[in-house]
Amino acid sequence: MAEKEPERKIELRWEREREGEDLLIHAIAQDYKTGEVLMLAHMNREALEKTLETGVAHYWSRSRKKLWKKGETSGHLQIVREILVDCDGDALLLKVEQVGGACHTGYRSCFFRTLNGKVVGKKVFEPEEKYGTGRGGVRRRAAGQ
Repeated sequence: MAEKEPERKIELRWEREREGEDLLIHAIAQDYKTGEVLMLAHMNREALEKTLETGVAHYWSRSRKKLWKKGETSGHLQIVREILVDCDGDALLLKVEQVGGACHTGYRSCFFRTLNGKVVGKKVFEPEEKYGTGRGGVRRRAAGQ
């Protein structure tokens, strides 16, 4: 049987996806009870610090170039129960209690369809009721979705 490794702080590997972009790390949100993968997002250092400080998931929006608290607009918060880091230190796994849906399209998980387009996930809310309609309709992501 392998010996248990002593605890040591993990150095995270922050990466720049695009020139001029903040240093980011991939963050996977997973339901802490069921193991269902809910979404993939990105965090910068500020998002990780806010998440650790508040216990609620915060992410960095690459498209809007700003910090956002998950559920700020919709009320669909992610209450963080545990954060794990992968073996390379370049991705985080947030085990969360998901309040409402994780996906801005109304589904519980952002992974609600197969490659062939078959919907396999559960729709839990109507996006128009949370975000309204506007340019791009449902595809428009409200701040703090």
